[in-house]
Amino acid sequence: MTKRLDNKLAKLPTTPGVYFHKNAAGEIIYIGKAANLRNRVRQYFQASRYRDPKTDLLINEIADIDWVEVETEVDALFLEAEMVRRYMPPFNILLRDDKSLSYVRVDYRSDYPTVTFIRRPLDDGAEYFGPYMSSFEVKKALRYLRRAFPYATSKPINQKRAGLHYHLGLDPGLEDGRTSLEDYRANLRKMMQYLRGNRLTLVREIEREMKAAAKAKDFELAARLRNQLFSLQALNRQVLFSDREMLDASKDQALVELAELLGFEKPPRRIEGFDISHLQGSDNVASMVVFINGLPSKTDYRKFKLRLPGNDDFGHMAEAIGRRLRDENIKKWGLPNLILIDGGKGQLSVAMAARDGAGRSAIPMIGLAKRFEEIIVPKNQGYDVVALPQSSHSVKLLQRIRDESHRFAVSYHTILRAKRQTASLLDDIPGIGPATRKKLIKQFGSMRAVMVAEEPQLQKVLGDKTGKTVAKYLAAFKN
Repeated sequence: MTKRLDNKLAKLPTTPGVYFHKNAAGEIIYIGKAANLRNRVRQYFQASRYRDPKTDLLINEIADIDWVEVETEVDALFLEAEMVRRYMPPFNILLRDDKSLSYVRVDYRSDYPTVTFIRRPLDDGAEYFGPYMSSFEVKKALRYLRRAFPYATSKPINQKRAGLHYHLGLDPGLEDGRTSLEDYRANLRKMMQYLRGNRLTLVREIEREMKAAAKAKDFELAARLRNQLFSLQALNRQVLFSDREMLDASKDQALVELAELLGFEKPPRRIEGFDISHLQGSDNVASMVVFINGLPSKTDYRKFKLRLPGNDDFGHMAEAIGRRLRDENIKKWGLPNLILIDGGKGQLSVAMAARDGAGRSAIPMIGLAKRFEEIIVPKNQGYDVVALPQSSHSVKLLQRIRDESHRFAVSYHTILRAKRQTASLLDDIPGIGPATRKKLIKQFGSMRAVMVAEEPQLQKVLGDKTGKTVAKYLAAFKN
């Protein structure tokens, strides 16, 4: 890192804003937004932070940083999109996922203007704003802006009265002339000005209009303009992405803490969490959840229907770890940098034995005991019990992984138990075999739908006699 860049990092403010990474030629190569410029930008240069190859390539080219401070996270969101559209930095294109991009479409020139979201802009005469990396964030921001600048999201069909959204102050009410088309378009122009990142100019314009209306004694208009200003000021209190930034910083710190605790050379990139779920030894399942760089990677989650019968948590954990570490699964899923077992010394010891039996003793394992949230770390021939403060980043990360593995295991167990109960209920009906059971589920979609079906519906599928028998049997469970 150059001295010039180091000085810039030291001067970063803690306010929301948009930052610009530049190369040695002074060209903008990446634009990003931040709820806290200092925290967000400095994260790029943390030596302990894991980065993918694309981000590493970006950091190697950064020679200078500039930024623009704004008042709110909403301002940062819209200003970032406007700057990306204007400069088209190469790394914004390289790092983005096209499937996640979204645009705001304002059909300003139509006879019933609407504001909607779209993935790809069309050449249809409408105004488009974006691209936005997160549709969740921009939808949330527009919900707040709608209070200041009411807009319609669709044209109602055969509706002549203003709907509920008008009475909530979120819709112009064009249906019955509550707002004229001219006034509605003027309102949309202000909102589009905000979407372009011109908040300060817009606020000054509204203030001038408010004073002019008050001077002309048009107090109704002055009150509406005042309310617009209040709504814009309220955006200071809205959270769009600062919570995610805090989580991002927390998980980075957690990975560093874990690496120090376990003596790793670098933070563990892939952590897998395992848990067992059953009901008195029936429908035994195991879950495997995967966190990559401290965040859940749900496409990598796996579940195991366990073959070992009975109520044996130790045996079930050994089976799950053994199956996970089979050669074919390692080939498909790769190897973890760390395995977290939900449990204490007993569960951890059998998991380690299964790991060693699979010839993978080099994979680190730890346990998280529920009672005191103690971290169980194997050491030499025994275990270290580490009791970190509940506020520590590493404990919070391990808790998230443990809780997620528990949730995933319970959800799979619930599905299997429901299927078994459904099958056993139909099995008990006289004259109903596998083919008829399959026919019923296929026709009605689920056992719940079969349960609420009326006798004529069942007779239509099964015939008069069998349909009547099934309806009579199921009626006993309805009462």
